[in-house]
Amino acid sequence: MEIKSNEIKKEKVLLAGVHQGLKNQIEDTTQESMHELYELAKTAGAEVVAQVIQNKPELESGTYMGEGKLEEIADAIKELSVDCVIFDDELTPVQIRNITDILGVKVIDRSMLILDIFAMRAKSGEGKLQVELAQLKYRLPRLRGMGTQLSRTGGGIGTRGPGETKLESDRRHIHKRIQLLSEELEELKKHRDLLRRRRKKDGVICAALVGYTNAGKSTLLNALTDAQVFAEDKLFATLDPTSRLLELEDSRKILLIDTVGFIRKLPHHLVEAFKSTLEEAVIADVLIHVADVSNNEYRNQIKVVDEVLSDIGAVGKPEVMVYNKCDKNGEPDIIEKREGSVSVCVSAKYKKGLDVLIDAIARQAPGEKSKMTICVPYAEGSLVNELHETQKVLSSEYTQTGTKMVLLADKIMYDKLRKYIIESGD
Repeated sequence: MEIKSNEIKKEKVLLAGVHQGLKNQIEDTTQESMHELYELAKTAGAEVVAQVIQNKPELESGTYMGEGKLEEIADAIKELSVDCVIFDDELTPVQIRNITDILGVKVIDRSMLILDIFAMRAKSGEGKLQVELAQLKYRLPRLRGMGTQLSRTGGGIGTRGPGETKLESDRRHIHKRIQLLSEELEELKKHRDLLRRRRKKDGVICAALVGYTNAGKSTLLNALTDAQVFAEDKLFATLDPTSRLLELEDSRKILLIDTVGFIRKLPHHLVEAFKSTLEEAVIADVLIHVADVSNNEYRNQIKVVDEVLSDIGAVGKPEVMVYNKCDKNGEPDIIEKREGSVSVCVSAKYKKGLDVLIDAIARQAPGEKSKMTICVPYAEGSLVNELHETQKVLSSEYTQTGTKMVLLADKIMYDKLRKYIIESGD
């Protein structure tokens, strides 16, 4: 009797890129970007069997790479039984069509690969809508070049999400679907705006966790709040935003919001589709920028995050720069001074340096409270009740002249209590 295995066969993929020698290494194909592409492919469930980089100052408008190099890749495809070739840059519709004709296998680019991973990772209803919208906008001008691969059900990498239907057969249907998704997301945005206004009214301070994918944002959120958010050593392990409450020593409440991780060459359609989620960083009172210092590329990764934050208008805010995974390589040799920022070295995994981080968040967040000793006359009993409800009361005792209290109070309350202060400061 023949025994059949239920194990899903991994697609064999070949990675390809063109190194142009650009000064901007974030946008160029380098060994680092190819390694990142390798990790992306692995995250998508592929088996990488080969990598090819061509040194060429200018990209070929019709074929991305030189035809000679593509013929070498075609030979490798036959020899290694490659199912799919993934390119490190975003390809034009013409390039996809021409390359597919030469290679004879499925061809996808970095943008499509990232969108595919997002389709796999999205769990919430809104996350799925955002991913589908990004995929449709990306695929619409490329339908002809992508041939029949979009109509394969379960066709592997690059076909998750709406790609499982015959998208290429009805462009009008796609336009209608894009309009419908945009309207649904706009309604969800209105609901989120309402929640944000309510948080503001209730005096809740918002801190957005931002950073490169796999920098450890979710692990840090778990360490600070016992959030039990799924965290894994993979790119885009978590996609949907999560928020948890952190209460500071002075009773201020900080809502920590974990946002989607950034990556170099992030697809424009993805940034557009996720703007409603990324707005958490725009409206946040504080940014907590998490960087993985165990990665040799962490400085470039910080630049990528800074560029995306600038693109969406989330700049000029108080910031806590968190150098994470210091347990691996120790503290970075050079910690750059950033305007409006406080730098902290931590290990979220082993919960080291968290006290210093919380102190930094407290200093950067609005409404910092000062310690004082006051004596409130008994005739002001309502004020004592208010202080217990709104401030952090450390101790309270009754004296001959009134209620003596040691407390932490914000600036507004400090001014209100000025005439009752016996001692201020730590």
